[in-house]
Amino acid sequence: MADNRSNIMEVALRLFAAHGYDAVGVQQIVDEAGVTKPTLYHYFQSKRGLFETLLEEKSAPLLADLEKATRYERNILQSLTQVTQLYFDFMKHQPVFYRLMLASWYMPPSSEIYQPVSDIHRRQFAMIEQMFLDAVPDHGNMRGRHKQYAVSLRGMIDTYAGLALQGYIELDDSQTVYRIVHQFMHGIFS
Repeated sequence: MADNRSNIMEVALRLFAAHGYDAVGVQQIVDEAGVTKPTLYHYFQSKRGLFETLLEEKSAPLLADLEKATRYERNILQSLTQVTQLYFDFMKHQPVFYRLMLASWYMPPSSEIYQPVSDIHRRQFAMIEQMFLDAVPDHGNMRGRHKQYAVSLRGMIDTYAGLALQGYIELDDSQTVYRIVHQFMHGIFS
């Protein structure tokens, strides 16, 4: 049998992504995972603890790779391509988690999970903003726009990823990334 901790996390991920955090109860998670409530509480202390652990562990590879992808090496086209491709690859390998992140991002601030989700997104935005700040010496027209560019780039990436998750489009080749990056760059340099 699978490790109880991993099993609980996979079941919770599937349920949270399908129904939303608030609609899923601890009883439903333990029933589908085939464990008891004390087992869940042993590993995670609470439903929120489970969600936060899931969020941290599933987003860690993305954050580590994003730190590398956002290192500006005096080629903005390369940087934008690396970041865009990274998100699309992550979405393809972790579609259920990506769907959960997209849905959770729009939770109201009063939600129990708003803060941990916001923290993960803020960390991503900070890295992308820094990439644009680092590009200012090479592209002076970016000065003072780093936050707008980071929001626009993530918005564009997440829109395409969301449409792909819904089966509306496919993100299956490098030409798609090329077109998206050039569409974004047209806005920067115009």
